[in-house]
Amino acid sequence: MAILVLAGLSFADHGHGKHDRDDDDHYYSDRDHDEMRGYYREHDRGDDLPPGLAKRDRLPPGLERQLRVRGTLPPGLRKKMRPCPDELERRLPPPPPQCAHVVIGGHVVLMNRSTYMVLDIFHFER
Repeated sequence: MAILVLAGLSFADHGHGKHDRDDDDHYYSDRDHDEMRGYYREHDRGDDLPPGLAKRDRLPPGLERQLRVRGTLPPGLRKKMRPCPDELERRLPPPPPQCAHVVIGGHVVLMNRSTYMVLDIFHFER
């Protein structure tokens, strides 16, 4: 009987919360990744990409290593933070409370605005 109850609870919880993702380490879903890639492809013509997403805005290797999920953004990376472009923001799910989508060195980053903790990162292919 207990197995049936636990199975029912597991089934009832499937697909709800955490932005319907299966991997606890990531907020962005495969669909979100497709949206971000699509946005990048549509705007990757000459100087059409906003600051922070253009190839010239890529991070040097030392700063790149500091950008990691569950890490805190150091001051050097905070200086390179840019707002997520409005058009891309509309394609993404709303961020959790106290969080924001930002762009840092060619990456879309979901971070806590008050603690600077990184919740997820989408790396555009180079």
